[in-house]
Amino acid sequence: MLKVRVIPTLLWKGAGLVKGIGFDSSRRIGAVLPAIKVYCMREVDELILLDIVATEDGRPPDYESIEEFSSECFVPLTVGGGIRRIEDITGLLRAGADKVTINTSAYAQPDLIRRAADRFGSQCIVVAVDVRRLADGQYECFSACGRTQTGKRPVEWAREVEALGAGEILLTSVERDGSMSGYDLDLVRHVSEAVSIPVIASGGAANYVHLYEAIAEAGASAVAAASMFHFTELTPLGAKEFLFDKNVPVRRSREIQP
Repeated sequence: MLKVRVIPTLLWKGAGLVKGIGFDSSRRIGAVLPAIKVYCMREVDELILLDIVATEDGRPPDYESIEEFSSECFVPLTVGGGIRRIEDITGLLRAGADKVTINTSAYAQPDLIRRAADRFGSQCIVVAVDVRRLADGQYECFSACGRTQTGKRPVEWAREVEALGAGEILLTSVERDGSMSGYDLDLVRHVSEAVSIPVIASGGAANYVHLYEAIAEAGASAVAAASMFHFTELTPLGAKEFLFDKNVPVRRSREIQP
């Protein structure tokens, strides 16, 4: 059985890391490199690093910084932000990223997913799906850091990106982001049941129970969290021990395995 992953998310904006609520990420919380070092010491399963202003600024990924960050990262590193071309993905992988995550460009040019999967392998391509619940209760996918409506429904879009070759989906509820009110379990369940590739639940986690619910009740293959790890004393290692006690298959620390 595949292990369930606990993945801290780092939102990178300019000189450092930020975190907010509902994709309004204005609160500065520190520098990127120290955070990566701390998480690696804590034996996290993976890290997700998102440059949240690259697309808005119309620039490519910052390969030089990614190379610096990856040199101190000893767990799989997924990087997103500013990816528009195959060459951008090539540059990130050469800089040390293990996987890339694509959002805005996936809607504008879906064939980028197929071409990237063909060249680098599906396991390398994560599609970020940011979702808002509309006034009528329906879900819709948004691009450009949750600002632009796409007209796509998350279940149909998830199936489409899977067919194009995506290896994973990073599924985020925009409203729940930073709220620490728990994941949108209905959203996670609908998408997880619709595809066979792993779905990473994101947006809203505040405690270990929330992580467990996303896995056991909604079918997530992995759980991502930011505020929970930034603003509480809870840790990825503690999360994995809690999940292990709930009979969820996780990678445990070398120091605590029998």
